[in-house]
Amino acid sequence: MKILLIFFTFYLISGAVRCFSVTGYSGGSLLVDSGEFWFSANVKSFKKLPEWRSIMNDTKHEKWINDGKFTLFQNNEGNLMIYIRNLNKHDAGGYWIGVLYKWGIDMTLNVEEDSCCSMSKRVMVRIGETATFSCEYSQKHINDPKIIFKEGKNSIETIYSTWKKEERFNISDDRHKNIFNVRISAVRPDDGGVYLCGVWIRGQSYSYSIIKPVHLHISMAPVVRREGESAEIICPYDSIYKSKSKSLCKGKCSTRDRNTLNEEKETKTDRLTLNDDGTASVFTGTITGLTAEDAGKYWCAVTLERDVNYLYTHLIVIMNEELNLTKYEGDDMSIQCKHHDEHQKLFCKAHEPSMCVKEGVSLETIRDDRFSFSDEASTGVFTVNITDLREEDSGIYWCGAHIITKVNLNVKQ
Repeated sequence: MKILLIFFTFYLISGAVRCFSVTGYSGGSLLVDSGEFWFSANVKSFKKLPEWRSIMNDTKHEKWINDGKFTLFQNNEGNLMIYIRNLNKHDAGGYWIGVLYKWGIDMTLNVEEDSCCSMSKRVMVRIGETATFSCEYSQKHINDPKIIFKEGKNSIETIYSTWKKEERFNISDDRHKNIFNVRISAVRPDDGGVYLCGVWIRGQSYSYSIIKPVHLHISMAPVVRREGESAEIICPYDSIYKSKSKSLCKGKCSTRDRNTLNEEKETKTDRLTLNDDGTASVFTGTITGLTAEDAGKYWCAVTLERDVNYLYTHLIVIMNEELNLTKYEGDDMSIQCKHHDEHQKLFCKAHEPSMCVKEGVSLETIRDDRFSFSDEASTGVFTVNITDLREEDSGIYWCGAHIITKVNLNVKQ
């Protein structure tokens, strides 16, 4: 009885309670503009009706409150926004959101099934290239405006819509397929992150968007060098980070692994030299005397006040020792290749290794039933088996992952 009395008191002191209904789709998300002011100095409460189960209770934050799949935040207009991720049928029902002493709303959430919103997407793109991805929507929203948001640290910003244009962004709507295509040209380091595809629905005193996430990962072209040579890892950054500390690290990029540039423009440790060119907005890591141990994934990091902004590339080292093999047609053969990662077992035929490199360290693997792989993860070696050799199998092969060995195969009649 005492709990009910507290909630009833909250109702009374919050002023008039407004009611509305919104609809989302199972697997998708929902973003609702409450139409009411955030009021930073006042606590917020978020309840599930009819049992008044507490999602957020008497919580205060300047502009962002998060609890699992539920988020309340302040948009650029100062309104309180409601964001609910990964909807399912159990989320359907009534909700009450209130700001103490100011206002309260009753929101009814309907959750429907539709194939449009059930899966998020992952998109890989390199700096300077054009990123493209498509967003499906329900037939019911064919005439609703299409919109793109982006998740920030403590915000969700409108990136592109019919009322907000951005020079490098473009949306084209294919109403026959219920898909709108998003194009981001000349991708920059800060373009990476989580984008939210949505359709915008306007009510009498509120608006909401039905959305699904797209994870855009920004990478740099891999660096391919030979054993003993020098490699330059060039890390671009936005000019607004000119005064921030920069780091280059390998692997998981823990704090102790980092080689850091702070106020100084150049640092040198053993075989690594870091140099920051603020005019060009790039910092460069130069590694001399490359060995097999230098190969791997490298992270370019800009250290911010609360977070770290990362880009990555792959350093691929070609070993000087080559394999020269002569076989005859009809023979079987096995080739052993080195690798750092048991998930990377790749074999490619090309004149130069750069012709094999596609996404990151991905080499174009031969698709032929006569070629098979066997792996001994603990030894850092995998084996390529080729049966029934043919004369056309002759050529140059690149064998490995981050560490690559050149294989010259000559198959005679």
